[in-house]
Amino acid sequence: MRLTAARLGAAARFAGLIAGLSGLLLQFVISIPASLDAGRSLAGAVAHFFSFFTILTNIAVVAVYLVAGSKQLGRPSLFASPQTRAGVAVAITVVFVVYVAVLAPLWQPRGWFLLCDIILHYAAPALYLAWWGLVGADGSTRKSDLALWLGYPLAYLAYVMARYPLAGEMPYPFLDPARGMVAVATSVAVMLALFITTSVIILLADRWLVPIRSARRDEIARS
Repeated sequence: MRLTAARLGAAARFAGLIAGLSGLLLQFVISIPASLDAGRSLAGAVAHFFSFFTILTNIAVVAVYLVAGSKQLGRPSLFASPQTRAGVAVAITVVFVVYVAVLAPLWQPRGWFLLCDIILHYAAPALYLAWWGLVGADGSTRKSDLALWLGYPLAYLAYVMARYPLAGEMPYPFLDPARGMVAVATSVAVMLALFITTSVIILLADRWLVPIRSARRDEIARS
């Protein structure tokens, strides 16, 4: 049986969906008791869990997979949009890069926490980018979409900054106001630069992948 892009994409989507759902569920199950032990209330523990960019982005990845596999694609859906699929590709790539470059050296998770880290920070980005490159990209993104993709991290930043005075904690150390506003502003500028760079790469990849896949299909058809 010939392994076409569609078959490989379907396999990547299935593997990514299973990994994403299991990783998110396991992370929730082990994180809530740990948060309670740290002195948070149940509501505070749940709010803390959903305050991580990694968690929110992996939820978006799962939502894209679910919509992509739905039989009712005729219904309007945010996560069915090619622009959203590409935007999620940007966000999950940033999740991987920031974790590897900044967060991974700061702690050494073990046991189930280590497994969740591997799933949500390594496996999920790899599988989603594989799926998006094989079948998710359709060449319809435009330069104007970059502003929309930046809206997600900016909205997230506004949320965690607004939550900080109430919760007294920040999900990520490089955003902690206790470090000083200059340090936080520098971190934000670096993160925005990373998002813009990744967005441009994804935009270009979206334009290049479609003709490459089309040429590959023609080659297979002729063989």
